[in-house]
Amino acid sequence: MDIKDALKSIIKPHEGDRLAPLSTVWGERLDKNSVLSEYPRPQLKRESFLCLNGLWDYAFTTTKTLPEAFDGRILVPFSPECSLSGVNRQLLPSEFLWYRTFLPDLELTSGKRAILHFGAADYHAGVYINRRPVTSHKGGYLPFSADITDFLTNGQNELLIKVKDPSDEGCQPRGKQTLHRGGIFYTAQSGIWQTVWLEFVPQIYFEKLWFETDYDAREVTAHLTVCGKDSHKAPVSSMPQNQAKEELPCLSLSVICNGSEILQKSLSLSVSAFGQKEEMLSFTIPEEHFHPWSPEDPFLYQVRLSLGSDEVQSYFALRHYSIEKQADGIPLFCLNHKPCFLMGVLDQGYWPDGLYTSPSDEALIYDITAMKALGFNMMRKHIKVESARWYYHCDRLGMIVCQDMVNGGSKYRMPVISYLPTLFPKLSLKDSHYALFSRKDGAARKQWERECAETIEHLKFFPSIAVWVPFNEGWGQFDAARITDIIRKKDPSRLIDSASGWYDQNCGDFISVHNYFRPLSVSAGKWKDRAFFLSEYGGFSCHIRNHSSVERVFGYKRFDSLAEFSAAYRELIEKSLLPLKEQGLCGAVYTQVSDVEEEVNGLLTYDRKINKLS
Repeated sequence: MDIKDALKSIIKPHEGDRLAPLSTVWGERLDKNSVLSEYPRPQLKRESFLCLNGLWDYAFTTTKTLPEAFDGRILVPFSPECSLSGVNRQLLPSEFLWYRTFLPDLELTSGKRAILHFGAADYHAGVYINRRPVTSHKGGYLPFSADITDFLTNGQNELLIKVKDPSDEGCQPRGKQTLHRGGIFYTAQSGIWQTVWLEFVPQIYFEKLWFETDYDAREVTAHLTVCGKDSHKAPVSSMPQNQAKEELPCLSLSVICNGSEILQKSLSLSVSAFGQKEEMLSFTIPEEHFHPWSPEDPFLYQVRLSLGSDEVQSYFALRHYSIEKQADGIPLFCLNHKPCFLMGVLDQGYWPDGLYTSPSDEALIYDITAMKALGFNMMRKHIKVESARWYYHCDRLGMIVCQDMVNGGSKYRMPVISYLPTLFPKLSLKDSHYALFSRKDGAARKQWERECAETIEHLKFFPSIAVWVPFNEGWGQFDAARITDIIRKKDPSRLIDSASGWYDQNCGDFISVHNYFRPLSVSAGKWKDRAFFLSEYGGFSCHIRNHSSVERVFGYKRFDSLAEFSAAYRELIEKSLLPLKEQGLCGAVYTQVSDVEEEVNGLLTYDRKINKLS
């Protein structure tokens, strides 16, 4: 497929083509009684929790009113649009989606609080316990929670969720979701798409935790949010009363290295029974236990924390990301002050049977380990925020992450964000022209900024994340220089690819280029302190019958057999890409991990059953 044909497919995709049903091996053996049952928040892990995933009641309505009857059963946390949910129906912007389940019988006891957690729900969710409003949340990609203790009663308790999702008819952050999928845009999904779970905590408990690390000084600071709740209420717990401990406002932290405790710190706290308290606890790793993190040696220090009867487990890593000039004056990406070529691959995070939701934890691990086996040390999570367990697996398996923010804005002007910059790669536009970039809505710009800040706050815990990418190919881009400054202040420990692809605004840490149609090269010019990053390339397509969603093919260069595909890929890497390292290329991102719907330019088929390079 040449450049004109490819651009035609992007701008005027074939709509209405029915997707052939595909399933992964994990989806085929899915146990509906044990769906994604692993502890969903590995960065702050307690020994017990109650997973609420499973079959719930659902109903589509055209009004905000609770339906008198439900339409059927949906398998949470799979969205209604995907096959694993059992629903296979698109939630339209004019509709509401209602969920209902009943919590297991809970024993009312003193000294415990019940916290209800949602990994993510797309896009606007209202939560009700026993028909009483508890909380609401706007944002389709981030976790939220609520203390539901005071809404619970003895015996049965009803949980209701009401969801509204404007999809691509709105201006909110939405990624590649579209109601009319085709080309590089995919089936929209809605509603609950990450684990729902219930956790029981003491009156005073750890609410948030992240580790700030200084690699050069070997210093670590634990940033903790401690929460206290009113103790005169009648809380709930599923734990036996004889396991309760006396509440003591003394925080204890232990660091474990290779199975042995290497240091312990403690701090006396004064926590209000009603509020939150931010605490910091700093320590230095002894030189004999200094163990840097890298993809080749992804070493994690284990941490145990206790506060009275609240006990949690966590981890951190010592690593340093930077752009540093070499002897020849060329700036390169460095890990722990040593040049590290980012051999990256684009990861959309879509599944044929689960859409945004992986069928299992094993499926998440498979994508990461398969890419490592092919020689990649970095994955660019493309305009999607993944579940916390995906980042945890990258931490422990040794996969650097380049994390995109989720794009938004009104309907895109495709010639501006695709056709023109592809044909004329030196085209320059200021992203203060909001109308050109589909960003006239001021409230939507502010909402994107809020979700960008919340994304960083949520993900900054994970040491594998090296780069933030606020904007991709001009999709809803605006004020990139100002946004870069905001991100830098919020997280100075990571690098920023301010405008991946095109419409560079002379900011950030990279000169970032997408190149699918021309010979790969490193642009000449005065780089100053920015490294040259080929943030997308490749996109070779190979359609595998019975492992593709559609017969029609979208990709940037087509090959009819696996042998031809494999030979072309290896020639591209060995003869075109890797020689550019000598010219100052700091990293590159191949498109992509797997086929997605009619994009068949993956290294894996969409169902993950065939590795095209094996």
